[in-house]
Amino acid sequence: MSVILVFLLVIAGFAGWWLSHQRLLAKPWLEQGMAGEDFVDLGRSPLPTAKIGLGVFLAVVGCLFSLFTSAYFMRMGLSDWRPLPLPRLLWLNTGVLVLSSVALQCAVVAARRGQLDMVKLGLATAGLTALAFLVGQLVAWRQLTEDGYLLASNPANSFFYLITAMHGLHIMGGLVGLGRTSASAWNGGRPERLRLGVELCAMYWHFLLFVWLGIFAVLAGWAATIIDICQRLLT
Repeated sequence: MSVILVFLLVIAGFAGWWLSHQRLLAKPWLEQGMAGEDFVDLGRSPLPTAKIGLGVFLAVVGCLFSLFTSAYFMRMGLSDWRPLPLPRLLWLNTGVLVLSSVALQCAVVAARRGQLDMVKLGLATAGLTALAFLVGQLVAWRQLTEDGYLLASNPANSFFYLITAMHGLHIMGGLVGLGRTSASAWNGGRPERLRLGVELCAMYWHFLLFVWLGIFAVLAGWAATIIDICQRLLT
């Protein structure tokens, strides 16, 4: 339960920071302007419906991974648990995923400035680096299986393959949305729609990067120390 609590607190903090940048906490009745303009603004949501929907979906995904993490910690306390060594390639894969997230953030900035060429470059870089991350994960799997760390050999092995596979599937789902946004950029879609699509992709990618960093900390054995520090801060 402590693992879930800490994870949900971090998710809540991230969500609060994001909402504060989306004008959801704004007070339009205190803003200056014409009375008629204020009335129109009050009837219009400051946050696009697509962002709200994606935020709800990411909250569900966050709960899913928190449950996996909780099960991981509970299972590792039994005597038959033998942790497998993490391939060094995972460090490179992490750096590649960070680069993918940075590229999408650059695309967001470019979309807000109307720089279509930079948007295309950011989207292409994010897509290629995401594919490189998935390939790197498959190579890491192959290295482990060649060293004898098979799926059914030990519960630790099973959790490693399960959690990394779930994260990889979410990356693949994100590539579908990224592909649609890239097609809109290359086909000359409406700037407002393109900007929203890029922002949604960046929001999704940043979240998956955050989840992967948490997964990496758990698999590397750092999470117990981090949770202990958080518990001391909360008490």
